[in-house]
Amino acid sequence: MLPIGVPELIIIGLFLLSPLFVLLLWIRALSGRAKRFGYPSRRAYLQAAPRSDEERKDSADLALKGLVFCLLGLLIAPLVLIGLVPLFYGGRKLVYASMGLGLVDDGDERRA
Repeated sequence: MLPIGVPELIIIGLFLLSPLFVLLLWIRALSGRAKRFGYPSRRAYLQAAPRSDEERKDSADLALKGLVFCLLGLLIAPLVLIGLVPLFYGGRKLVYASMGLGLVDDGDERRA
């Protein structure tokens, strides 16, 4: 049996379990947002441009949460990797909204 003390358990908890817990909470929250806005899945919600003001606010919130996780990653390194995902998707949705792309959904475009 390996001698594992309290400091090792704290390190394991901070670096392995807390980022996984945060990731699972984030995935669950995204499922709720996707249903609330009427999207069939999380992926469809993340890929779509925001269509309403509420979705634009939600995308700004998503980007800021990602930024906070990245900054917390300065203290707990694995949070940087978790923070990059909402930062990317929230930032992309904000850019789409600023360009006015929320008026046309990606699925509505016809391909030639």
